[in-house]
Amino acid sequence: MNLFPSSITQMEQALSTSTLKQRVHAGNIANVDTANYKSKQVNFQQVMAQASASRMNSYRTDPRHLEFQSGQGASPVTVNNHTKMTPNGNNVDMDYEMAELAKNQLWYNAVTERVNGKFSSLRSVINEGR
Repeated sequence: MNLFPSSITQMEQALSTSTLKQRVHAGNIANVDTANYKSKQVNFQQVMAQASASRMNSYRTDPRHLEFQSGQGASPVTVNNHTKMTPNGNNVDMDYEMAELAKNQLWYNAVTERVNGKFSSLRSVINEGR
């Protein structure tokens, strides 16, 4: 029995994505002066397209067995080799990274508020509306 609705699971995945984006952009900023460092980006659309193209369902001998699909596990973090580099070979753009951090923070706050609202609704149901 699934205690939580699928929307909470989806929001959990959104928060995990936001956390990964935060780590990647913070890593880029930390390496802004590192020679030959290439910035990294989180690209979930590309990974999802690859996963759906190479999807292979598992063979289950019993319907109670868990399903799995190949194609999962590809890293959503990609190295950016297509932007202009500084003389030391680094391609981190501080303005872009700071803007992405701000956008990601807004996204994280919005999803967190939505999760809190869902749990408030569940709390209300558990307490029979009191």
